[in-house]
This record gives sequence, C-alpha cells and structure tokens, in this order.
Amino acid sequence: MGIDTLLYFRLSAMMFLEFAVWGAWAPVLASYLINDLKLSGKQTGWVYATLWIACIISPFLGGQIADRYLATQIFLGLVHLLGGACLLYAAFQKKFLPLFVAMFVYSLLYAPTLALVNSLMFSHITNADVVAPRIRVWGTIGWIVAGWLLSVIRTQEKESGEGKKYSDCLLVAGILSLILGVYCFTLPNTPPPDKPGNPLAFLEAFSMMKETYFLVFLIISFVVTTELQFYYVPTAPFLQDIGVSSKYVPAVMTIAQIAEIVGMAVLLPWAMVNLGIQWVLAIGVIAWPLRYMIFALMKPLWLIIASLSFHGIGYTFFFFAGQMFVDKVAPPDIKASAQALIAVATLGLGNFIGTQFTGIILDIFKDEEGKFKWRPIFVIPCVLTILCAIAFVLFFHPPANPGQ
Repeated sequence: MGIDTLLYFRLSAMMFLEFAVWGAWAPVLASYLINDLKLSGKQTGWVYATLWIACIISPFLGGQIADRYLATQIFLGLVHLLGGACLLYAAFQKKFLPLFVAMFVYSLLYAPTLALVNSLMFSHITNADVVAPRIRVWGTIGWIVAGWLLSVIRTQEKESGEGKKYSDCLLVAGILSLILGVYCFTLPNTPPPDKPGNPLAFLEAFSMMKETYFLVFLIISFVVTTELQFYYVPTAPFLQDIGVSSKYVPAVMTIAQIAEIVGMAVLLPWAMVNLGIQWVLAIGVIAWPLRYMIFALMKPLWLIIASLSFHGIGYTFFFFAGQMFVDKVAPPDIKASAQALIAVATLGLGNFIGTQFTGIILDIFKDEEGKFKWRPIFVIPCVLTILCAIAFVLFFHPPANPGQ
C-alpha cells in the first residue's frame, strides 16, 4: 500500500468522521426546515448558504491560523468541538434567525477543515497518487454510514402527531463532531510550516484565464455548481412528497455516494484512458440533467430512486476529474493557486448563488396550500445543465498533452 498500516487507519478514521458529520445533516436538513419548521424556500436556501459563504471566507481565516499559530491537529480538534456545540444548539432552534446564526458560526468553524484534513494527510504520506484516494474514499463511506445511521435511528422512533421537538440530523451531526474533535487531538503532530502560504495566493491563478479552454471550464464549472443545489436542497422533501418515508430518506440518498465510489474506483479510470478529458467532463455534466429529467417525470418511484446514482457519477466525472485536469494544465508554481481558484468559484460562489436561486424557485412554484410544483422546479436546472453540456462539447478544447 505504500503507507504504515496504523497510520492508514488513523488518517482514514479522520476522513470517515470528517464527512460523516457533513453527511448526517446536509442531504436531509431541508426536509425538516420546510416540513417541520415551515421555513420558506428562500430561508432554507440561506441556511444551506452558510457553509458556502464560509467556504469563501475560510481561506483567509481558519487556514491562516493553522498556517501560522497552531498545529493542524490541535486546530482541527478545537474547531470540531466548538462546531459540535453549535450543531447541538441549532438542533433545538425553532426560528429562522437563531438557527441561521448557529449554522453560520458552525460553518465558519467547519469550512477550513475541508482543506486542512487533506493538508494533514499529505503531510504524512508518500506516493500520494496511490495512497490518497484510498484514504479519501473513507470520507465517502462516512457520508454513507451517517445516512444509514440516521435512518436506523428514525425507524426506532415512535410516530407522533406533534411536530418534531428537534432536528435529529443536526443532533447526530453534533455528536459526531464532538467525537471527531476529541479524536483529532490523537492525530500525528503537524506543526505550522516554516514559511506560511500567502492567503491571496489563488489570485495568481487568474493568469490562466487568458487560455480560452480554462476560462470555459471555470465558467461552466460555476454554472453547473449553482444548479447542483437543486439536488442538495429540495431532494429530501421531494422524495417524501412522492412516497418515500422520512425514515428511509437518509439511507435512500446515499445511493449517490455508493455510485460515487463505483465511479472513482472503476468507471473514471477506464473513461480517462478511452474517452479523454473533454468527454469525461461532458458526461459528468450530462449526468445531472438526466437526473433532473427523471425527477420532473415524478414516476415511477423506482426510477427516481435509481436516478440518484447520476449525482455520484456526475460528481466523479466532473468535479473529481476536473481537479485532476486542473492539476495537469496548471504551471508547477501555481498548481495550488489554480485549485484554490476553482474551489472559491464552485464550492464558494457557485454553491452560495445556487442556494439563493434554488430557494427563490422553490417559493415561486409553491401553491396556496404550501405544496411544491415539482415538475417546473426540476425542469429549470435540467435545461441549464443541458446548455452547459452543449457548451462543453462546442467550446472546451484543452491541449492534447496537458502539462507537457
């Protein structure tokens, strides 16, 4: 394997818990906000937007603290403990404002850790091309296990005619965050580097935008990410509306992550060799309108559930393959900057604007009884992502031998 077995399990456990925390609440919180708290689509979008706003801010805050003042494992332990407390507080809030504030503070604490767990991992492994994916896959497994755990918990609960007294997904995420916080203190010591990085380093990558193919990639990555929120925000309430019990929604939605594992392990390596990066990325974009098209049909139920796998395939073929592509085409001295630019454009700005757009559309297509008109809601991202796929085929022409 190229890594000490004990170290492998220690780092894998870190990844498992890191994404289990996120996977416990992100796929299903919207259902609680809309159905139990009766928040509007716009308010729901703002709650989800807290993490994406934090992803824009985090390179300038948490990352710099870890780069200059604290060992990475200590910083991770502290923010996950504080984040767990925020999640537990948020779980019992009934009004939008205190819930929004709690989630925003939590997101500011959590967002820097998405990069720092990778930084800690890379600091302690060699042969990263082989070892890193085998460790990172445990993050996806953690997301899946969190969803199944929540479903098991819900099947043990007794039905009540009253509304929920708290958000079970936030409660589970909070407990997992506290466990992760304690565990982080046991991770290998990773002190700040002797020469901290420039917090504005990603600005150096703007020079790559003079290349047409990279500009096209950046723009379409941004647009596609905005439309991804039509999966993250409304899918859980949509599944409940068409007949999936709320008990099983968390487990059902892990189909996307199972497909992601298959895509990374089997499909992507084959496609990269036989199809090339242009068609790999195009397939990634096409996977999303296919899912939205099936969602808009609203039946049969088995096909809608099966179509969740397109999310995992799309994520693997577009975002994961896109990261590989950027690493190949970026000059050696700005590789990290190029990755940071893509992250801010997608994980930050794209997701933030997408949550706002999704929330507005949800409110527009809601009848007087508060029921959503799901067909037009899903037709909108379907059309936009189809246009993105066409644009890729027409305008994205990367160099034949990137990086050479």
